[in-house]
Amino acid sequence: MQRQVTKIIEAMAASQWNMAKIIEANRHVTEHIAHMTIEIPHKNPSFGDIELLTDNALSVAKNVAAYLNSLADLEDAIGDNLSLVMKEVNVPDGEE
Repeated sequence: MQRQVTKIIEAMAASQWNMAKIIEANRHVTEHIAHMTIEIPHKNPSFGDIELLTDNALSVAKNVAAYLNSLADLEDAIGDNLSLVMKEVNVPDGEE
C-alpha cells in the first residue's frame, strides 16, 4: 500500500512540475509583453487609431489575467493533491 501511495505522490509531483514549467514559460511571455508596454510613450503614441491601441492594451491585460489564473489553478491542484496525500498518510497502521 505504501508503495502505491509513493508512486501516486511521485506522479502528482511530476505532473505539478510540468504544470509549473508551462506557467513559467507563460510568465516569460507575459513579462516580455508587459515590458514592451512600458516603452509606449505617454503622449501622442503613433499607433494609428485609438481602437488599435485599446485592442492591444486589452490583449496585454488578458494575457496577464490568464497567467494569474494559471497560477491560481496550479495552487488549487497542489492543494487538492496535498489533501489527498495527507489523507493517505494519516491512515492508521491497521488499515494497510
